Amino acid sequence: MSTPVARPRARTEPTGTRRPVPSNRTPGVAAPRQRTVEVPPGTRGGRPPAGPVQPGSRGRMALLTALVVLALAVFGGRLVYVQGLRGASIAEEARNARLTSITLIGGRGEITDANGNPLATSVERYDISVNQRLVAKFHGTTNPAVPDGPAGVAAVLAPLLDMNAAELGGSLVGDRPFVYIRKGVLPEVAREIRKLGLDGVNVDRVAERVYPNNTLAGNVIGFVNSNGVGLAGLESSLDQRLTGTAGSETYERGRKGQAIPGGYSTDTPARQGDSVQLTLLSDVQWKAQSALDAQVAATGADSGSLIVMDTRTGEIYALADSGSVDPNHPGESSGSLSSAVSDVFEPGSTGKVITMSAILDNHLATPTSQWSVPYTYSPDGHETFKDSHEHGLLQLTTTGVLAESSNTGTVMIGQNLPVQTRFDYLSKFGFGSKTGIEMPGESNGILHPVDTWQRRDKFAVLFGQSVSVTAIQATQVFQTIANGGVRVQPHIIKGWTSPDGTYTPVAPAATTQVVSAETAKTVLTMMQSVVDDGTGSNAAIPGYQVAGKTGTAQNWVGGVQGITASFIGVAPADDPRIAVAVILHNPRTSVYGGTVAAPVFSDVAGYTLSELGVAPSGTTGTLFPTTW
Repeated sequence: MSTPVARPRARTEPTGTRRPVPSNRTPGVAAPRQRTVEVPPGTRGGRPPAGPVQPGSRGRMALLTALVVLALAVFGGRLVYVQGLRGASIAEEARNARLTSITLIGGRGEITDANGNPLATSVERYDISVNQRLVAKFHGTTNPAVPDGPAGVAAVLAPLLDMNAAELGGSLVGDRPFVYIRKGVLPEVAREIRKLGLDGVNVDRVAERVYPNNTLAGNVIGFVNSNGVGLAGLESSLDQRLTGTAGSETYERGRKGQAIPGGYSTDTPARQGDSVQLTLLSDVQWKAQSALDAQVAATGADSGSLIVMDTRTGEIYALADSGSVDPNHPGESSGSLSSAVSDVFEPGSTGKVITMSAILDNHLATPTSQWSVPYTYSPDGHETFKDSHEHGLLQLTTTGVLAESSNTGTVMIGQNLPVQTRFDYLSKFGFGSKTGIEMPGESNGILHPVDTWQRRDKFAVLFGQSVSVTAIQATQVFQTIANGGVRVQPHIIKGWTSPDGTYTPVAPAATTQVVSAETAKTVLTMMQSVVDDGTGSNAAIPGYQVAGKTGTAQNWVGGVQGITASFIGVAPADDPRIAVAVILHNPRTSVYGGTVAAPVFSDVAGYTLSELGVAPSGTTGTLFPTTW
């Protein structure tokens, strides 16, 4: 029996209807034929089935995935370690790499005169140095045309430093890490160099010592070395207190060395050194130096010293030495520069003031005691002494012996003093020991122990021989007489000012009563006769009473024997204010102090009294007779 075969059923459309024409077809135009794709039996439409998986591909994919995960884990762990665990320390290391430290200079204190005028001060300057290795790596420019290396750096710096570019370039070539090319550069120039930002070029701030008055008081002030350390004078003796304390500053720097705004910074402030005020009066010091230098030249003397001292306080108004050094250009000078405190000489006849003081203080004679004075005299039958000028028998009072500066008369009177007493008074007046002035290199002078005195020494000390003193020691004798017999320690420092502006005056100077006030007054009156009627007439100052003493004696300056001529006096004698000493070593025109030193005393002492506003005496003194 055969199975009926199913026939396809014919699709019929409703009568009177027709499939609508698509909107994108034009009516009356035949539609394109549709492409028919035959699908193989047993398949569905879409992507063809994947082929069979190759052996090992799954393993490789797993390995790659594991590696990626491992890398991410490592990076993640490292990130946690860096940012989480060591973040702070790494940031600190990075900051430290950017840090730079500089030294802040503690400025040196000023040295001023009694009125606050600067004698030594420090100014801001800069030293320029280079690292030759870094300079060699400099890259020039084409517009403007600047060559590479040292030549380029030299071309840029030379105009600013006012140097020859070729010469500067030579100092930039080499392998040294540090070379100075210019010191003491002004701040405005340093700022321009810093703006250039040149690798290997360093701009360092320094404090340069400046002495605005050049040679004025150069012998007193001294100078410092290139590192700012005092080498001579007060700069040396006061170095520890004048020197400031250095500070430091640490900050983050940029590529060209500039401070990073808002970056880390810390500093330790520097401390300025204390400033010292001296007792010197600049105008009086100038007058003393000028007058002394002029007289040294006029007399052909080897050297000289001049001291002006306040008789009441011991303050030094002027301390001059001929040929004073300019501290700005000290050359090869070193050690103590002031011969007034270091060089020794025999005081000669100025020492007779001590003998007369001892005689009166021990009541062995009076100012009017009478003496017959020969040209030569032998006190013990062995040693013979004579006067500077030959003469017959002179009828002189004690005052006359001093006024005429008679050696024989002084020995006649002084031989009545016990030998030990002679030594004691020399010592009490300050011979043989330092005065204590704040100058470096002060000498003790020479006063041999009394038990070592030779036969001639016992008498020679009476008129200023067989003993040696400095100019400051000799001046102190006259200050003592002018101050009622009270010796005041001479000093040149008035006070100190700390960095915060606090001023502290020095303690009052030490005093010693050497002779009675009555003795001092009598000797002062006797010394007026030296000026009014004796060897010191050239020391007179119009309008003022003046007391003083001339001197001529041997010296040992620089180990060579010579002659020292001097005049030391007091003014006004009726109301003493100043003691002035003029010392000339080896004058050629005359060896007498009354001739070469007394006129300088008159000039400088008169000027000083005017500067101090001291009124003239107005009257003449009542003097003792000098003859009988």
